[in-house]
Amino acid sequence: MSRWQAVIFDLDDTLYPERDYVLSGFRAVAAWAEANLRVPAEEGFAELRGLFEQGVRGRTFDRWLAARGLGPAVLTGRLVRVYRDHEPELAPFPGVRELLASLRRRHRLGLLTDGYLGVQRVKLRALGLAPFFDAIIVTDEWGREAWKPSTVGFTAAVRELGTEATAAVYVGDNPVKDFVGARRSGLASVRLRHAGGEYAHLEPETAEHAPDFTVASLAELERLLAGAGCRV
Repeated sequence: MSRWQAVIFDLDDTLYPERDYVLSGFRAVAAWAEANLRVPAEEGFAELRGLFEQGVRGRTFDRWLAARGLGPAVLTGRLVRVYRDHEPELAPFPGVRELLASLRRRHRLGLLTDGYLGVQRVKLRALGLAPFFDAIIVTDEWGREAWKPSTVGFTAAVRELGTEATAAVYVGDNPVKDFVGARRSGLASVRLRHAGGEYAHLEPETAEHAPDFTVASLAELERLLAGAGCRV
């Protein structure tokens, strides 16, 4: 029998591919650029996707506008708003709905995610996953300083789930912030290392940043949560 009463999930790249949201946003930006900057949408999308594939993270729109010879700089802010305000088309990883439905029979379920409040709410609406959770925490409700690895969200999650931190486990993907935050809050942690995930290539910086367990699939995660164990 599992020793955990509550299972708390990260969202981005844990329950759905974050890449899908990025590309969805780029399509929205490219459509806006076609209507307002006379840049063909397919060209614009291909260029933005190309920057992403090259590993560009941050200042993507600045670089794209500069390469296109477009300005002024105020355009960057407009593109960021289009990106953040768009309605994405997203789907969970295959098997996520079935896993959450199964886990609900044995555990309290929570969701704890960073990111801008409005953006994360839109993602949840697009994914249709909210009904599976007994508590949903978007750390941005308390401001950027509450984003992981802050313990604020973890503390709020276990409180809303009505359990002790030691009886809860956090499932995430990012060794930079997910597992150190959980550990400092008294929770166990599991790294769900999806192949091709945004942070799948990263190794923990220190022992404190390492998860208690690592799994490579949803099936392996379910076996672990049921008490069958997994590789560390």
